[in-house]
Amino acid sequence: MSASQQPPTSSADATAREISEWLKKYMSELLSLPASDINTATTFDRYGLDSSAAVGMTGDLGDWLGIEVDTAAPYEHPTIEKLSRALASDKRLLARRAAQAGKATGS
Repeated sequence: MSASQQPPTSSADATAREISEWLKKYMSELLSLPASDINTATTFDRYGLDSSAAVGMTGDLGDWLGIEVDTAAPYEHPTIEKLSRALASDKRLLARRAAQAGKATGS
């Protein structure tokens, strides 16, 4: 979405908290609301996120994380909080973090 949203660069960068912050910023831009007004426990449906917007969000999020995010993810994990936790523990993301950590240490 925004060029200022830099992708994670180290194994610690893609934490649930950081994914949550990315999603809050994304939703705030999408809805033209201050990020402080986005509640991480409120469902995407309550914010009016339709299937088209969900596809866009998961695509942009996947680009940022460097993994494919299933378009059903916002329905399976219907809040920013739940989606962030689910993605932070995704095996593909964990493998990517481990690979990045290996590159950083020269392993």
